[in-house]
Amino acid sequence: MPYALHPTMQWTLTATEQPPDWFIQAVKQYTPASSGLYAAQLLWQRGIQEKSQLAAFVNYQTYQPASPFEFGQEMQQAVARLLQARHAGEKVAIWGDFDADGITATSVLWDGLGQFFAQNTQLTYYIPNRLTESHGLNNQGIDNLAKQGCRLIVTCDTGSTNHEEIVYAQQLGIDVIVTDHHTLAPERPLVTAIINPRNLPNEHPLFNLSGVAVAYKLVEALYQSLPDVPQNPLADLLDLVAVGLIADLVQLSGDCRYLAQLGIQRLQADFKQPPTARRRPGVGRLLELCQKSGDRPTDISFGLGPRINAVSRIQGDARFCVELLTSRDIKQCQQLAEMTELANARRKSLQKDVQAQVAQKLSQLDLSTTSAIVLEDPQWPVGVLGLVAGQVAQETGRPTILLSTEPPGTGEDLPPSPPPLLAHGSARSVNAVDLYQLVKDQAHLLHRFGGHPYAAGLSLLAENIPLFKDAINQRLRQSLGGITLSPTVQADIAVTVADLGKELFLELKILEPCGMGNPVPKLLIQNCWFENAWHRNQQDSQGKKIQYIKTEFDIRDDSTKNPFPGIWWGHYKDELPIGRCDCVAELDYNSFKKRYEIRLIAVRPTENSPLNTQTTANILDWRNFPTEKHPALSTQHTLREAAAAFTALIIAECPTSWDDLRAWWKKSLYNGQSLALAWTAPNYQPPSKIWLTLVGIAKYFSRTNQLVTRAKLLEKLEIGDQSLFLGIKALKYLGFTLQRQDRELQISYNPQNVSATLADHAVAKFLAAVHEEQFQRQYFTEVPLSTIVAIVNRQ
Repeated sequence: MPYALHPTMQWTLTATEQPPDWFIQAVKQYTPASSGLYAAQLLWQRGIQEKSQLAAFVNYQTYQPASPFEFGQEMQQAVARLLQARHAGEKVAIWGDFDADGITATSVLWDGLGQFFAQNTQLTYYIPNRLTESHGLNNQGIDNLAKQGCRLIVTCDTGSTNHEEIVYAQQLGIDVIVTDHHTLAPERPLVTAIINPRNLPNEHPLFNLSGVAVAYKLVEALYQSLPDVPQNPLADLLDLVAVGLIADLVQLSGDCRYLAQLGIQRLQADFKQPPTARRRPGVGRLLELCQKSGDRPTDISFGLGPRINAVSRIQGDARFCVELLTSRDIKQCQQLAEMTELANARRKSLQKDVQAQVAQKLSQLDLSTTSAIVLEDPQWPVGVLGLVAGQVAQETGRPTILLSTEPPGTGEDLPPSPPPLLAHGSARSVNAVDLYQLVKDQAHLLHRFGGHPYAAGLSLLAENIPLFKDAINQRLRQSLGGITLSPTVQADIAVTVADLGKELFLELKILEPCGMGNPVPKLLIQNCWFENAWHRNQQDSQGKKIQYIKTEFDIRDDSTKNPFPGIWWGHYKDELPIGRCDCVAELDYNSFKKRYEIRLIAVRPTENSPLNTQTTANILDWRNFPTEKHPALSTQHTLREAAAAFTALIIAECPTSWDDLRAWWKKSLYNGQSLALAWTAPNYQPPSKIWLTLVGIAKYFSRTNQLVTRAKLLEKLEIGDQSLFLGIKALKYLGFTLQRQDRELQISYNPQNVSATLADHAVAKFLAAVHEEQFQRQYFTEVPLSTIVAIVNRQ
C-alpha cells in the first residue's frame, strides 16, 4: 500500500508558537525578498531562539569549529603513529566501507594521507565487497594487506566493534587506528587509537560527525602537526566531506553543519568550472548525469549519494568509486561516472521489484499484533534491502528487518555437504526505537551485527529466523509498554498554493543544509486538488527504460487561479486521490527544468472527497456467472462488449491480494468507470500434481532440446511468478539447469548435480507457495461484495 494513502497514517502539524517580533526582524535580514515569517517560525520551533545562535546557524563565517585534538589522547596517539610510519617508510593501508559515507571517507584519507605518504607505493586502500564480505574488518582482507607488507591499517567509517579482527591483525604485526562513528562496544578495542565521537559528550559539537568527517579531522590534525609538508590545501577535501555527511543522514548540527556548508560551496564552485578545469571531474560528470548543479543539499541526498551507494548494492565491489571521486583523468572519470549511473538505474529497478514483493508479504501480516516487521525471501538481492526496509518502516511506523536467504552457490555445482544457510539483511527504525539495542539484545542468535540506533546490518542462521522474529517482537512490546506504533507524517507549516514559488523557496533556503535534527521543511497544503497528472518510466543514461515510476502533476487550490507544478517519485498517477485532498510536500528547485516545484510526500482525501463516498453501484459483481445464463460473458470479445455497455473496467483474472484489487479500483475511479469483477471460481489441480507436471515438462524439454517461454510455463501450470521461481529452484536440486536464451529458457539435465536433501526442502516450499496462492484466489471468489467495497474504500 502506498505510504501516502496508508489507512492508519497519523498526520500531525508541528505546534506553531509565534516568534517574538525582534526574532522575525532578525531573520528578515537574511530573507530580504520576503517577510521571513515562515523561516522564523521554523527556526524558533527548532530551538534557534537567540541572535548569536541565528548568526552561527545561517552564516558559517561566525561559527568557531572545534579542534581535531578535542578527541584528546586518542588523536595524539593516532598522529604519533602516522608520523612514525612516515619516518620509517612503512606501508599504510586505508580500510574503508562501501556506502557513500565510507567511500567518501576512504577518498578523504586517500587524498589527505596522500600528502604525507606516496600513493600506491606507501599508501593503499581496501574496501570490502558488500555482497560477499559485509561491513567491517575481516581476516581474509587483513591477510591480503599483510602479504603486501602493510604495517598499519587506518579504518574509516568502520572498525569500532571488530575486536577479534584487530587482535588478528596485531598477531600479523599490523597496528590499527580506528576512525569511525558507529556505536561503541562496552570495551575499548586493542588498537593504537580509536577516534570515535561516541566517546564525547552528547552535547559536544563533534558528537554527530559521520565517518567522512571523522576521517577529515584526522587529516586536519596531521596538517596541523606537519604544516610544511602538504602541497594541496586542506579545504580541497571539504566537498567530499559534504557528500558523505549529507548522504549518511547524520544530525547536521555543530561542526557537521559547518563542514557541510563549506563543502557545498566547494562542490558548487568546482562544478561551475569548465570540465577540463575541474578539480574533481568525476564528481562533476556525475552531477551532470543526475541533472544537478551541486549547490543544494538535495543534489547530494537525491543525486550523488544514491549513485555512489548503488555501485556496491549492485556490483558488490565499489573500489573504483574512490578513483571516480579523486582522479584527475577526465576520460577515465567519465567512464566511471557512466558505470555508476547505470548501477543506479539497475538499483532503482531492483528496488521497485523488491518493494512489490515486500508489499505482497505485508498484506498477509496482521500489523495490529506485529511490533517489529521481520520478513525474509530467497529471491531478494541483499544490496537494496536497506532502502526497502527504510521505506517499509516509514509506511508502517514499525522497525523493519528484511533478510535474504539466498543459498550460497545457487545455480552452480553444490558441495556434497553445503554449509549452514546464512541469512543476510538490513534493518531500519522509526518512532525513536533504538534499533541497535533492540537487535543487539538477540546477539546470541546472530552471526554478525553492526550499526547505530536507526540503521543496522546483520546476518544469522536461516534456521534462527523464527526465533529471532518472536524474540525481537516480544522485546519491543515489553519496551513499548502497551503503546501502539503507527506511521506518521509530520508537517511543519501550513501554506497555500499561492505561497509556493521563488520567494518562499529562498526564505526556506536559509535553513539549509538540512538533515536529521533540521529536516527539510514539510509543507501542509489543505483542500487542494490535482490536474494534468501523468506518469512514465524513468530512463537510464543510455536511454533505456527502467522499472521506476515518477508522476508529474499540477496542484491547485482556491488561493490562486494559477496551478503549481509538482512531482511524486515512485508512484503512479492513479494513486492521486480524485477531488479535494490534503497533501504534505517539500518545495524544491528543478535545475534541469529551471522551475520551482513541489515534491509530494503524502496525500489523503479530504472528508468530502468522492473517494470517501463510494457505493456498491460502482462495482459490478460478475463473478462465477455460468456462461449459459449470461451469454454476454461467454467469450472474451463479448465480455469487452458487455463492459463497454456498462462503461466498466474488467478484472478477468482472479487477484491474490487486496493491494492488487485496490490498484484496479483506483484506476477505475481515475478513469470514471465502474469496476467489473469478472473472474470465475478456479478449478486447480492439487499442488503435488502441479509439481509432477513441472518435472515432466523439464524432462521433456531437456530431452528434446527445445526452448520454452516463462509465459508458457505459467499458463500450463496455472501458477504465479513467485511459485514458478520456487519451482525452478527445486528443479535445480534435481539436476536440471535452466538458462535464458533471449526471451526463452533452455532446460538441461545433469544427474551429478542432484541433491536429494535440498530438493526435498525446496519442493516443500514450492508446494506451500502454490497452496497459498490457490487459497488466496479461492478466497476472492467467495468473499462478499460488501466486504470488497468496504476494504477497497478504506483509506
